[in-house]
Amino acid sequence: MSQAVPCNPNATEEVKALLNYLSELSGHGIITGQHTQTTTQEELRYIQEATGKLPALCGFELLSYSPNINYELSGEECLLEVRENENTLHNAWDWVTRKKGLLTFTWHWFSPLGGKDKSFYAEHTDFDASRAIVEGTAEHKALLSDMDVIAELLKEFRDKRIPILWRPFHEAEGEWFWWGSKGPEVAKQLYLIMFDRYTRFHGLNNLIWVWNSPLPEGYVGDDKVDIISRDLYPPAHQHTDLRKEYEELARITPTKKLAALGEIGSIPSVPALAESRIPWLWFMTWSNDFGKTELFTTKEELRRAYHHEYAVTLDRLPKLY
Repeated sequence: MSQAVPCNPNATEEVKALLNYLSELSGHGIITGQHTQTTTQEELRYIQEATGKLPALCGFELLSYSPNINYELSGEECLLEVRENENTLHNAWDWVTRKKGLLTFTWHWFSPLGGKDKSFYAEHTDFDASRAIVEGTAEHKALLSDMDVIAELLKEFRDKRIPILWRPFHEAEGEWFWWGSKGPEVAKQLYLIMFDRYTRFHGLNNLIWVWNSPLPEGYVGDDKVDIISRDLYPPAHQHTDLRKEYEELARITPTKKLAALGEIGSIPSVPALAESRIPWLWFMTWSNDFGKTELFTTKEELRRAYHHEYAVTLDRLPKLY
């Protein structure tokens, strides 16, 4: 694949360097990745104990940084999730400064207005995403206010010239999150609002924009996306190259875009990918039972993946910034 041109014309040199590396890697290797939901990062310890290696990409959760968490109307499970997630940005800083790994964020965004408990789920909020895309509404003002809070956190990485694989409004094809509850067109408009605000208003030129949905009708356009991605949860212990799922995703645009597995349960088969060269750029195993038990991927399969010459682990990642 030829060198990728960032969708943000003002992207930093570090973004350009990382995108060029990813372009060269596409079809020639896959980056190992792991999401860490809590500050204890048990998933990384589990991988290191099982394989002797660490993933090249680490994902961090921003849910506890949501400005509108309703602590009074939240159950213990929700409050525990928030508490265990607090200060994950400290881990992110350690990952990029000391470990020199690649960085991505997931934001389970508690609804900007109203809601209770885990209000990133549509069932726990009456926040109307279709009103949030209309300027002048209370929903729109709340949307921008929340975006601005997170933007300030991201600016610290920008100022240190750290590129971020930014995957907002993940699983936009689904109705389970408030941002997808009004259909793909509304989810698309929410993303476009954020893209404009983060690039033009906040100058977050360190973001690599990752779109996360396989629906053609919801695609936001090549000029607003660097990498297309989707989340997949195959059956336990089913490890393939996910060719069919890649081909489905690739159909959202006639352009040959870089593509990634934003989240996955059972990891893909790295030996199969080395044979077929299906150009997934990275996989990011989710946390909980997916990332720290053998319920979906055995330690043997994990070792096979992390020690394969086609896999990019932390020790094999070149210095990119």
